[in-house]
Amino acid sequence: MSRRRFILASASPRRSELLRSAGVEFDLLTSDVEEVEGGHLVGRELAQLNAYRKSRAVAKKHPNAVVLGADTVVCLGARIFGKPRDMRGARAMLRELSGETHEVVSGCCLIHVDSNRYEIFYESTLVTFRQLGRKQIQDYLESIQPLDKAGAYAIQDHGEAIVESVHGSLTNVVGLPLAAVLRRLPEFGVRV
Repeated sequence: MSRRRFILASASPRRSELLRSAGVEFDLLTSDVEEVEGGHLVGRELAQLNAYRKSRAVAKKHPNAVVLGADTVVCLGARIFGKPRDMRGARAMLRELSGETHEVVSGCCLIHVDSNRYEIFYESTLVTFRQLGRKQIQDYLESIQPLDKAGAYAIQDHGEAIVESVHGSLTNVVGLPLAAVLRRLPEFGVRV
């Protein structure tokens, strides 16, 4: 089977870095799809829906390519944290996550329009935060750019300051369950 063109439908530099680190060749195209927020959906449903919408928007324009869309959300009980709107929202998110175990869910969707094939899946990782004081939260937020990150944090950027433990895929917390994606790519004709 000849190698199919592979497109990552994402504006996330972290997802690009993860795929590059695995030696995967891909093109990067972002979709102009607005992310759906919470509503009546649970975290895994929301992440998978957004991943599908992103990948579908790009796949329509490139039907011969395999397209990967992804979305990551942070869940604490029934509450879903997307990206904070501003620094005040980022502080509030970290205060709420302080000392708690939460779930990071990444939804993914692989689509190849020409073969009428797609797969939607998700991965979940449990992350426990340290107990954080006001100054720790402020110092952490000043050390990263939290506004483009679900839950207002980046485990790969000074995560040791706020994270006590991780149970599951670390790359999932970064934004892409890399092992799960790499397992599926050959099934779509993408070399890894």
